[in-house]
Amino acid sequence: MSYTENLLTNLLQHEKRNRTEVNQFFKFLKRKKPSDLDYHMHEIHDLVFSRIDCLQCANCCRSLGPRITNNDINRLSKSLRIKQNQFIDTYLIIDEDGDYVFKLMPCPFLDTDNCCKVYNDRPQACREYPHLNRRKFIQILEITNKNRSTCPAVYEAIEILQSRIKP
Repeated sequence: MSYTENLLTNLLQHEKRNRTEVNQFFKFLKRKKPSDLDYHMHEIHDLVFSRIDCLQCANCCRSLGPRITNNDINRLSKSLRIKQNQFIDTYLIIDEDGDYVFKLMPCPFLDTDNCCKVYNDRPQACREYPHLNRRKFIQILEITNKNRSTCPAVYEAIEILQSRIKP
């Protein structure tokens, strides 16, 4: 079992047990707003992704439906050489928030080897996921907490962050 697969198994076993502790930690971060949080997260991002291979996991592609923007629709329909309306009809629905998302999960572009069939043209949400190296990380604590139960990289990053910043 690879490091990434082992981490995914660990995540699934321990995420619920640690939820209260992590929720309290995120509340602390929100209150304190550490000035060095972005620095820590960028450093942790690099560390985590030096050990994790997303192609060993692809859990995000199996379980999260990214928001698909009009720019994504334009780019993907051109890449697939179909009309935008055909792309929308074939792959998308409008969710409860009024956003386009894929009709079905796993992602229709996830290949059997966990590679993305449209990688160079993938949606913006996929390009940015899991957002660990984003500026103003404090603004995405809620989504990071949700992503922790899906992504081994986020799970490990938060574990490391908790060891660096103590309430």
